[in-house]
Amino acid sequence: MSEKLYSISVEVNGVARSAHVPARLSLVDWLRDDLRLTGTHVGCEHGICGACSIMLDGEPVRSCLMYAVQADGHRVTTVEGLANPDGSMSVLQDSFCKCHAMQCGYCTPGMLIAAKGLLEANRHPSDTEIRAAIGGNLCRCTGYQQIVDAIHDAARRMASGAK
Repeated sequence: MSEKLYSISVEVNGVARSAHVPARLSLVDWLRDDLRLTGTHVGCEHGICGACSIMLDGEPVRSCLMYAVQADGHRVTTVEGLANPDGSMSVLQDSFCKCHAMQCGYCTPGMLIAAKGLLEANRHPSDTEIRAAIGGNLCRCTGYQQIVDAIHDAARRMASGAK
């Protein structure tokens, strides 16, 4: 017996996407397997590590804790969608490179999404605010300080008008 499929329409990184998906397909699996947006990583699959974070209508969420059908009618931004329209790195992405805010890179997409959410809400965050914003994302390599430094760097550069 075949599984029932549900129609969804989701704006993903500025592009309208439609699909027929089973009710129990996770959003992270739809993004990675069907749309081939593999920048969103699968880590713990329990919402603890943050590797699967995406922006849903401008707010960071864990895509492993959502079903694809729950994204119907919403706007999703993955780490790929953080780049500039010409494909070059955004200020935030460039700051992560400049400040060596990644080592193995597994947590980086989730950290970038958390940082994006923070900087959208607060253009001049303190260390405490940055640490709170990324606190739900696990990193086993960097010790977090370079990530905090990168977010500060991006905030400074964005305040001065960098794109």
